[in-house]
Amino acid sequence: MGGPTSILARQRADHARLDRLMDRARATEAAGGRAHAVALRAVARLVFTHAFAEEAVLFPAARRVLPEGDDITLDIERDHQRVDELVTRLDRSNSDDPGHAELLRETFAVLDEDVRTEEDVLLPRLQDALGHAELRRLGWEWELVRRVSPTRAHPVVSRRPPGQPLSALPLTVLDRGRDLLQRVDERTGGRAAPVVAVVDRALAVTAGAVERLPPVRRGERPETSR
Repeated sequence: MGGPTSILARQRADHARLDRLMDRARATEAAGGRAHAVALRAVARLVFTHAFAEEAVLFPAARRVLPEGDDITLDIERDHQRVDELVTRLDRSNSDDPGHAELLRETFAVLDEDVRTEEDVLLPRLQDALGHAELRRLGWEWELVRRVSPTRAHPVVSRRPPGQPLSALPLTVLDRGRDLLQRVDERTGGRAAPVVAVVDRALAVTAGAVERLPPVRRGERPETSR
């Protein structure tokens, strides 16, 4: 696999972590409230940084070296688009809302399908096509991008260059600002909730405006365009 820093090892480690986080979200679903919301945020932060780094680093590499790379990555991009749309709906619901449980199950089912496509189709082909040094180089590049990627659902932004990398800086700043606000809310036990809600809403509206800028929508395939 190219060692622990290769793209293969890093992807599989993230997939294992995702399984644990989804189990935690399921376990807190019945109780609902803050614990469930925190568990869902942890899933979202992993999912969206992981997917953004894939679209920026892994998928372009697959399209370069695999004859079927475009078809495989497009299939996974469709899953990413579906997850973005489902999580956007989850963000607007509470655990006691009608339909929340079904929405959660559907989201996790798409995530499971996404992982299986990557583990069973994409990663084995890359393992056959690339040497260890290249797998490690992609692993380091992917990890760097993952650490500075947006952490929220952005279903309108292009999933391919040139729009995808152009969206990284503004959306990352906005998303991680919202993450910081949520941590403040969690650590203060909700005492800062009114202020947090106002600022969070302003950042969310700004992110929505960024998503719709023409430059960050360029390069999208029609199959995932919204």
